[in-house]
Amino acid sequence: MNNFLTYKNYSAKIEFSEEDDCFIGHLYGIDDIVGFHASSVAKLKEAFYEAVDDYLQTCNKADKTPQKSFSGDLTISLTPDVHANIASIASSHNQSINQWASNVLQKEAVA
Repeated sequence: MNNFLTYKNYSAKIEFSEEDDCFIGHLYGIDDIVGFHASSVAKLKEAFYEAVDDYLQTCNKADKTPQKSFSGDLTISLTPDVHANIASIASSHNQSINQWASNVLQKEAVA
């Protein structure tokens, strides 16, 4: 199950509120607070697109640079021996380095 929506390089984390009987979303990965809600998935997507467009327009009118959401790409530098060890471990799990590292980092980041 995917709890994120993406539009114009912005992502939103989605939750369901039983109390309010609606979906609630917030832009993810920026400090500015941008939220939206709706009672159906179709309306939620529409509200999300409107929230992103409104955020960008508001920043433009205020002559403020909109914050950028994280892209999901991460570049790191390693020593050659660490790189080789990671390649070996990933291979032993039948995964690419990217798949293996993503799984390991995701487990650590959510823990």
